[in-house]
Amino acid sequence: MTLFEIIILAIIQGVTEFLPISSSAHLILPAELLGWVSQGLAFDVAVHVGSLLAVMIYFRNDIGRMIAAWLQHGFTRNQTQDSKLAWFVAIATIPAVIAGFVFKDWIELNGRSALIIACTTIVFGLLLWYADKAARHTKVLSALTLKDTVIIGIAQAMALIPGTSRSGITMTAALMLGFDRESAARFSFLLSIPVILGAGTLSVLELVESAQVVDWSALLYGAAFSFVSAYACIFLFLSWISRIGMLPFVIYRLVLGAVLLWFVFA
Repeated sequence: MTLFEIIILAIIQGVTEFLPISSSAHLILPAELLGWVSQGLAFDVAVHVGSLLAVMIYFRNDIGRMIAAWLQHGFTRNQTQDSKLAWFVAIATIPAVIAGFVFKDWIELNGRSALIIACTTIVFGLLLWYADKAARHTKVLSALTLKDTVIIGIAQAMALIPGTSRSGITMTAALMLGFDRESAARFSFLLSIPVILGAGTLSVLELVESAQVVDWSALLYGAAFSFVSAYACIFLFLSWISRIGMLPFVIYRLVLGAVLLWFVFA
């Protein structure tokens, strides 16, 4: 890849990992529009490392409190809000882990067509619009219950379907449960940490087994630009989401889905 391709793909990964607009849909566009080849497994690992570092650094205080509270109170009856949140993040990750082991290979073979991604981009975009419009927006993150956690975790497992958007479907579920936009987004971002970490670990193991030749400069650039774009995305999204709502992202998804459908049928 050229440096220009590295920068563009890394920024796409960093931004779309956390916005409710589907990263898989965006990674199709460079190939369709510009004829770019797949970036390869090593580069995929690098940009996910950049995204992971961004979300962990942004939420470093929250993560520190959650870990400390979990170690102190996690196995006692005197649960604190932070220790419960740590448990909820872990519990909500379980459905995605199970679904990944059961369905990942089948989805890789059958689910990555441009037509499927276009349709899911549109359908789940409309679902996000409905959730945001119909939601009460009254519950905050401290009101999260085990039932809420399980529902959001099951929704996250659906993100294995390309075009769904992991952040989009988890925010949709949280909004339908009555959470305000910022709380829905914060929990979605916290949920991304174990998911990205787990997926990245599996990719690293696969990379080691493949003995693929690694372009280390491409990986460093990819990780750096992914980190910067992801951090900026998280900061701006949490700053603006309570005011702008989900409608701009819904409109964007509908346009993106229409563009992908045009590529399919043109």
